[in-house]
Amino acid sequence: MPDPGLPDPGLPDSVLAAAARLVEVLAGLEPGLLSGADCARLAEVLAGAEKACAGVRLVVAARAVACGAHRAEGFSDGRDWLARQSGTTGARAGRELETARRLGDCPDTRAALQAGQISLDQAAEITGAQNETPGAEAVLLPVARTSDLSRLRDQARQHRQAHTQVDELHAQQHRARFFRHWRDRIGMVCFAGALPPETGLPFLRRVETAALRARRAARTPTSVSAAGTDTPGTGQPANTADTPATAAGRAAEAWERYAADGLAALTAGHPTSDPAPKRSERAELVIVCDLYAWRRGHPHPGEVCHLLDGGPIPVDLARQLGHDAFLAAVLHDGVNIHTVTRFGRYQPAELRTALDLGPIPAFTGRQCADCGRRWGLQYDHVDPVANHGPTSYANLQARCWPCHQHKTEHDRKAGLLGPHPPTRRPNQRT
Repeated sequence: MPDPGLPDPGLPDSVLAAAARLVEVLAGLEPGLLSGADCARLAEVLAGAEKACAGVRLVVAARAVACGAHRAEGFSDGRDWLARQSGTTGARAGRELETARRLGDCPDTRAALQAGQISLDQAAEITGAQNETPGAEAVLLPVARTSDLSRLRDQARQHRQAHTQVDELHAQQHRARFFRHWRDRIGMVCFAGALPPETGLPFLRRVETAALRARRAARTPTSVSAAGTDTPGTGQPANTADTPATAAGRAAEAWERYAADGLAALTAGHPTSDPAPKRSERAELVIVCDLYAWRRGHPHPGEVCHLLDGGPIPVDLARQLGHDAFLAAVLHDGVNIHTVTRFGRYQPAELRTALDLGPIPAFTGRQCADCGRRWGLQYDHVDPVANHGPTSYANLQARCWPCHQHKTEHDRKAGLLGPHPPTRRPNQRT
């Protein structure tokens, strides 16, 4: 960031002229007169220009605030002035100014931002990680250039966890817990919160299981799934060939609505509306800990102690969580997990446990084999069951619902699933 005490070199007229001309051209643009290919190309170019404009806007706004120029506009607080100019909130403006301050320690990130290679949100993620764990910029900037914000956040979280002492990480998680609620424009009760992994993951498992049961209760009893039964935590039905219908013959609702029903049922004191609910089919919390670390009380380099999908935890916490718990041991040779192979869709408990652990030997939990998503997953047969593919460790991969649909359609076109099933009316029995 330039020193506020330095003299102002003057604003380039070319920048003002170019900005005014761009606004003028965009105001008169009519997408209906362009081809689809031209619209796609224009969207790509404007996305880069938008990121570049946001980056330059931020650094010049931060410079203006540092010089006190906002006071001449009648604003005592620079955040309020920036919020007015950018049409956002004071809280977001404050976060943007903090990002601008941190850009001074991340010159490569600032250059990429002003060149339109990364977005403002990506720059905030990189600079925040760099501020907490030096060296993060070199790791995360290449990720930001080639992926979306979700993947970058995953990588930033993994970098923080890998470069923060596990006791300090757990203390940070404990301090960061919160819950708040408000009412929206139509009177809905809204809320947001954050829980440490050891309490947050069991909470999610219970909500997902209750949501699955709520959706099962809403489906037509005669609906047949060609790709197997649902699995708690998948977020979508296992069937990719048809769309289930409710008892009233309507199309099934989105998963998040069933999740809302499941949460309401849990807080009301009963897990589901199912008259005979079954015990959860999945463990609520899975701890992966090296045996020697468990005995010693702390891990050495190369040894793991973490929660599946939840990151590293202290061994003392793992022991505490393990009290009165059912423990499962998984033996591996550092390269492969050896387990049973079955023909059919049924996944025995030992196979499901091995699959949920994730890649060997890191055991970082399951994620979509195609897009890397970690939630809303289900297991897909690489070689479909309809093509006599086995239900084995080597032939199963976790996929999110959209990727599973895409894979199923690809298998169908390849002739691996047989003919497409005939279209049925919602209430037609099969």
